[in-house]
Amino acid sequence: MKTIIILMDSLNRHYLNCYGETWVQTPNIDRLAERGAVFDKHFAGSLPCMPARRDIFTSRLNFLETPWSPLQPFDECLVRELRKQCSTYCHMITDHFHYFEWNGMGYHTGFNTWEFIRGQEGDHWHPRVQDPVIPVYRGKNRRQDWVNRSAMNLEREEDYPTPKSFMRAIDFLRHNHDQDNWHLHVEVFDPHEPFICPQKYVDMYEDTWDDRYHFDWPSYGPVDHDHEGEDAIQHIRKCYAGTLTMADSWLGKLMDTMDELDLWKDTAVILTTDHGHLLGENGYWAKNYMFDYAKLAHIPLIVYSPHAANNGKRVNALTTTIDLMPTVMEFHRAVPTRMEQGKSLVHLLNDDQCHHDAVLYGYFGKDINLTDGRYTYCLQPIEGSIVHHHTAMPVGFRSDPERFANVEVGNFLKQSPLPVYRFSETSRRHHNATGSPLLYDLIKDPEQQFPICDQELEETMRSKMKELLMRYDAPASQYVRMGLL
Repeated sequence: MKTIIILMDSLNRHYLNCYGETWVQTPNIDRLAERGAVFDKHFAGSLPCMPARRDIFTSRLNFLETPWSPLQPFDECLVRELRKQCSTYCHMITDHFHYFEWNGMGYHTGFNTWEFIRGQEGDHWHPRVQDPVIPVYRGKNRRQDWVNRSAMNLEREEDYPTPKSFMRAIDFLRHNHDQDNWHLHVEVFDPHEPFICPQKYVDMYEDTWDDRYHFDWPSYGPVDHDHEGEDAIQHIRKCYAGTLTMADSWLGKLMDTMDELDLWKDTAVILTTDHGHLLGENGYWAKNYMFDYAKLAHIPLIVYSPHAANNGKRVNALTTTIDLMPTVMEFHRAVPTRMEQGKSLVHLLNDDQCHHDAVLYGYFGKDINLTDGRYTYCLQPIEGSIVHHHTAMPVGFRSDPERFANVEVGNFLKQSPLPVYRFSETSRRHHNATGSPLLYDLIKDPEQQFPICDQELEETMRSKMKELLMRYDAPASQYVRMGLL
């Protein structure tokens, strides 16, 4: 068997035609959806970027024990298991530069080979002592991003990292299509912000922004309606759409190559994302600080497997990010590791049946959310409560004597045979939180505007949350801070 994971960052489910009619043009994602199984109730686990990837690589829900984190020495990693158990050749192609920062280390080194495509966002790439020319702008623009842009022809899509990543993936297929037992991880940063692409893609959406200030990277905060009116929101959505359509176009070239090389007969393909991204919805830009809306956590998943009965159909079972590692493992006939918390999706590709009855999602130290596929339940931490950050690799920490003076070392994690560092941090709630639990019906209220009061249902969800915390080996501080003792 050959397997390909295609991971697009910040891919909004509600912008894809295979999840409902939309104005965004993604013909090749649609094409893959027609070929594979489309999962209708797939949810993120740990958010945002690197926590989601650790879920994917380890099949463990890590937001309960640590924030943005390197792979830990005790983690049982997908590609290392494939290589050890099955001698599977594993290759990574990515332009996601967070893999190459201190607090993202260890993910790519498990592959046999890997390629890093430079230039996304603030990737510290081109050296320029002199400041670049920066226009008047609003948002989160960074100096290094302007430097990187200055080295590109912004109207030539082959200069962009996402097309370059797909070009390298096509090259991999051409060199290795006649070999068996390989796993290819293709990861593109787009449509993550900044939302830039050649003008032809934005023109597809008839953008009428007047350029009174440069705007392609909104700040992580509420929409500032004094300066960012409906025209600014529509401009950002169209820039996002253009960036997504460019990525979709190059996905199409990869799929064309699979057609040409007849790879569909023995190659499984998974397309998904880490999380969504708010583009003015609910009055917010971006992610991280607000209530964890379904638009952030309810994410797309398409899985194609040769000869599967559900190819071209919908799957209604509730699934989550930690299910991806067991799925790829089963494709290659590897046995599950002792620490996997997810479940393989392979059985769902032939028979849409029960999978999870509920799943958890959230950010380290913030709220904890639960969904059963219809209802979402958000429980917020007790004001001022303590959450413990556990790590065997305290990299990326600033030199804060007070913080290190209070660190503990011990066998605090059930899954780790090693002692780990334990740091105490103060819990946080989402922006404008009241402290009260939030319960929503996604069928009747998909925009999550009207919390419902149902004491019996809330008690059921609260009990299920505690059950899942136990199942996922949550540290003791999680029960204390959430009032679940």
